Amino acid sequence: MDMWTVIMVLGIVAMTQIARVLRAKYQAQHGIVEDRKGRVQMLAQPTDSELQREVETLRERVKVLERIATDGRQTHNLAAEIESLRDK
Repeated sequence: MDMWTVIMVLGIVAMTQIARVLRAKYQAQHGIVEDRKGRVQMLAQPTDSELQREVETLRERVKVLERIATDGRQTHNLAAEIESLRDK
């Protein structure tokens, strides 16, 4: 084998490995799982009620943060309030 053949083979191997990595990244981002036998499955998507509960929880957290940020208290009081909220 001459040098150009080796370089060409290594280039092809490198391209296929890069393609595999990009494919795995895409599948991971979109919740696609592939087992060793090549069977592809989608991970379960959250239901609307689960998403609604999570949104409601996040809204409550934002309300607490807004209340803390807009109160006219001094800094040391603010730190104490944050610590008390962490305990809840």
